[in-house]
Amino acid sequence: MNDSAEITRQAKSNLAFALQILPKDRRDGMVTFYAFCRVVDDLADDPEQPLEEREAALLAWKQGLENGFPEPDSLQAEVVALIERHSIPVNLLTAIIDGCLMDLRSQRFGTWEDLSQYTYKVACAVGLASLKVFGAEDPASEKYAVALGHALQLTNILRDVGEDLANGVRIYLPLADLARFQYTERDLIGRVYDGRFVAMMNYQAERAESLYNEAVAAKPKSDAKALVPAEIMRSIYQTLLAKMKRDGFKVFDRRYSLSKARKMAIFSKHFLRLGPAV
Repeated sequence: MNDSAEITRQAKSNLAFALQILPKDRRDGMVTFYAFCRVVDDLADDPEQPLEEREAALLAWKQGLENGFPEPDSLQAEVVALIERHSIPVNLLTAIIDGCLMDLRSQRFGTWEDLSQYTYKVACAVGLASLKVFGAEDPASEKYAVALGHALQLTNILRDVGEDLANGVRIYLPLADLARFQYTERDLIGRVYDGRFVAMMNYQAERAESLYNEAVAAKPKSDAKALVPAEIMRSIYQTLLAKMKRDGFKVFDRRYSLSKARKMAIFSKHFLRLGPAV
């Protein structure tokens, strides 16, 4: 088993799950791309490695993608080959790295507009690069990928509020939105769970739902089969968002997820409706 396949196998993520529907050649390409995303994300989050070393490793990836790797390891060689095979713009992969570099140091986002610049790097750029591997050809699919990327990452942010506080007191919720509900950064760090918090989280959920709807409206029929894996992701995360909302966003003391059976039901629905992508 090559490095990228092993990384994807161990991750057991929703994306890795969704990739099962792809034909082998495109699935192999996405396994390589996912492994790249996983490796750079783990570099940003590894607390056992000194920050300076993580930053240097991320910058080495970025410089290698832009200028060539002097002595590429097996994953780097796979990623370079993937870029060439599917004509993936390098700036999409370096944008992902830039997003990971942002995660190295605790920061705050004043508004949704500020946060969306981050979510573009860590999620929308992933979607836009994935379009190339999926074989999507309609330019409208790019609008779909951007809206879906923002929605998926915002859902992740809502799910991970408690974990992000524990991991370097990271706060991704826009501070202007906290202020809108008279809920402070100090309240969030103190894990104050009350009506203000729930109202603020519902406000974020409405934004995410609006973005999911924007993605659905933008999805071109001509790329319907190619976008099946993305639609599986959308269904999983929209279902997860609805689950959190029904439960009142108790994200300080639990990590929400869907059962494998629930995800299989979503997978089967899309498989039966559209069939495997070609």
